Parts: sequence; C-alpha cells; structure tokens
Amino acid sequence: MSAEYTAVAKLIDHSLLNPTLTAAELEAGCRLAVAYDVASVCILPYYLKRCAELLQGSTVKASTTIGFPHGGHTTEIKRVEAERAIADGGEELDMVVNISAVLSGNWDLVRRDIAAVIDVAHAAGQKVKVIFENAYLKDEHKIALCEICSELKADWVKTSTGYAPGGATHDDLRLMRKHAAPHVQVKAAGGVRDLDALLAVRDLGVTRCGASRTKDMLDECRRRLGLAPLLVSAGSTAGGY
Repeated sequence: MSAEYTAVAKLIDHSLLNPTLTAAELEAGCRLAVAYDVASVCILPYYLKRCAELLQGSTVKASTTIGFPHGGHTTEIKRVEAERAIADGGEELDMVVNISAVLSGNWDLVRRDIAAVIDVAHAAGQKVKVIFENAYLKDEHKIALCEICSELKADWVKTSTGYAPGGATHDDLRLMRKHAAPHVQVKAAGGVRDLDALLAVRDLGVTRCGASRTKDMLDECRRRLGLAPLLVSAGSTAGGY
C-alpha cells in the first residue's frame, strides 16, 4: 500500500457514535475501517467489545467515548466507564471534560476528572484523548485545559464531540497546538468533511481527525494517488462528527 495513502488514512478516527446506528451499521463501519486501514474506530460504548473483535489482527485501534457527549458525569462514573472500556478491548478513550466545571472555574474538579481517566488508561498501556468542546469555551479556558492536559500527560487534546453548535476551527487548532506541550498531540473533530479539509488540518499540526465521511475522503485520496478503488460498502456515514 502507498506510504502516502497510509499517512492520510492514519489521520482518521472513523466515527460510529450516532445513537441511531444499528448493530448491522456498526459492524459494517468497523469492516470499512479495516478495509481502508484508518487509525481507529470510535464506537458507541456498548458495541466496543464486538468492535475490538472485528479489528483484531488489523492495525486499526478500537476506541470509544467516556462522559459523552456533555461531560457532566461524576468523576467516579467516568473512572468506571474507562475501566469497562479497557476491559472490553478499548485502546484509545475519548473523554469529555466537565464543561460545567470548566465554565465555573472549578479547576481542581476538572483536573481530578481528567486524571481519573488518564490514570486508568495509562495503567493499562492505553491512550486518552481529552475533548474540550470548544464551541462553549473562551480562549482562556482552552489554554488552561491545554496546560492541565500537558501536566497530566494526556495523549491528545481534542476540539469537539461533534454534537455542539460548532466543531474544529483552524484558530482553535493553532491555539491548542501552541499551548499543548510537544508530547501532547492534537485531534480535530466536527466539520472536517472532505479530503482537502483533512489535509488542511494536518498542515496545522493535527495528527488525528474524527470523521464519519471516511469512505469519501479516502476514495478521493486513492483517486488522486492513482490507486485502485476499494470495493467496500459504506455501511453508514451518519457517524457523529
């Protein structure tokens, strides 16, 4: 497989988070992700164990969400969610910060909340993406979250859930890349719907992007690179980002 194609495909976390997706659509989405060799599948938590089974033997990671989509779960519930996700085969956890606590300036709670999930994941050798939900925040909140995530050694800081009024913006991605430590990667989510948009956020330092239009993006990538098309059913594209 083309190294250039692989580099683009491994930017994508294939999103299967829309609550109306059926089991058949979730399964088809996992198989599509394997065929296109993306970075990960981010799936509804109840289907994570089956997702991990479907991805076994591939280079695609199984991932799910914690405290999704509003972040208001108690820290104890988020910790238990993380433990269950790891037990079900989760390799990357996308957790939502407590947005209310951020806006209230309760930074001790925010820090404890993030640390609880990171501690569980890192103890198991797995990774965490911390979702800010930037549409609701001011730059000062985003900067403070980048600093906290850097101190706690989060693996990624992430713009959005895809369920707020807005998603990833270039200004936010620049801000997050500037204020997160070099060891913390940046993930974009929400609004990246075609190949050119994906390549544009990569140029800003993004290493992962949540996407539900994976097939369209990577079909176009293969076309531009002169690679043969993949004959794979799209399953569902209503993934959530």
